[in-house]
Amino acid sequence: MDFELTGEQRTLMQTVKSFVDHRVEPRMREIEIENRIPDEIFAEAAALGLYGISIPEEYGGSGLSRLERTLVHQMLGRSGFGFAGALASHTGIGSDALVSIGSPEQKQRYLPRMASGALRAAFALTESEAGSDAGGIRTVARKKGDRYVINGVKRFISGGARAGLITVVARTNADQSARQFSVFLVEPSFPGFRVGEVYETMGSRGHPIVELVFEDCEVPEENRLGPEGDGWLAAMKTLNEGRPLVAARCVGACERLIEISTEYARSRRQFQRALGDFQAIQFMLADMAMRTEAARWLTYHAAVEADSGQLRPQTVSIAKLFASEALAFVADAALQIQGGTGYIADNPVGRFYRDARVTRIYEGTSEIQRMIIGRALLRA
Repeated sequence: MDFELTGEQRTLMQTVKSFVDHRVEPRMREIEIENRIPDEIFAEAAALGLYGISIPEEYGGSGLSRLERTLVHQMLGRSGFGFAGALASHTGIGSDALVSIGSPEQKQRYLPRMASGALRAAFALTESEAGSDAGGIRTVARKKGDRYVINGVKRFISGGARAGLITVVARTNADQSARQFSVFLVEPSFPGFRVGEVYETMGSRGHPIVELVFEDCEVPEENRLGPEGDGWLAAMKTLNEGRPLVAARCVGACERLIEISTEYARSRRQFQRALGDFQAIQFMLADMAMRTEAARWLTYHAAVEADSGQLRPQTVSIAKLFASEALAFVADAALQIQGGTGYIADNPVGRFYRDARVTRIYEGTSEIQRMIIGRALLRA
């Protein structure tokens, strides 16, 4: 399989890298403390076209391939998972269902504004009883005339507080044993919708994780995505397509941590020698590089498979699982190399360390990924 990148793809990576390194990273400590990303950073991202990377050209987006989207997310990961997560909730799982199964009218109504950054999107699946067990969704949508009335509570929703459009998965059959779900496009202005609790998180600061409450929330029938009852496959496809992008952000974070660590190992002196002269440090750097390189190629493999139309769930799970666990190792090693300096709150290594933890939880835990891989092997 050929992974040689084109000149245009390398230019794309360099453009995003420059934006992240020079415009986002210098403000990440401020973002982490205030738990809010400045509007001007979002505006610059929109001007670069980053909001439209997953949206077809006919709706104002750039229509990037899966591999090219992966490269963008890889570069976004260089600043950790604050800004990267905020943008990902829009360009990944927040957009995919609408692009995939939306009607022409729905796409025309929302996608141009999403591509420009005028309308931010989010995806709402998780609930108190429906995390890894997505089939445990209790949020119910009941048909009433020409609209649906939704009742339920969604938890841990990335980007939900500032989203202008939320893709909501709800049960359209009250029977808990039936996997009859539907997907709806919900605007915050709809009656009966409100943002509930805003969670304080240990990492990925800047785009608050929130609770979304639906109390007799009225959604026009025209805002249902696809046929009633077909939402399960749409939701699973959305998660499946988002996982390689999580892996890509992990790879970008690993690459940045290796840069920080090698620079520190060259400049820091102990016992009249550069820290990097010690074999123990060299071995740590080697292990960091080995895991990062493997994660990169597994992630690219998933992206190329997706572009071919032959994406297998186990390919996605292997990439997401390996890359997130690689980041856990790399972040821990980077902090260990710096010792006490790495433990100081305003050191970026500490931020990466905190951010890394969630990557083994969201969009499918490590345990769920192992289950998918194991079942695929047994079915083969």
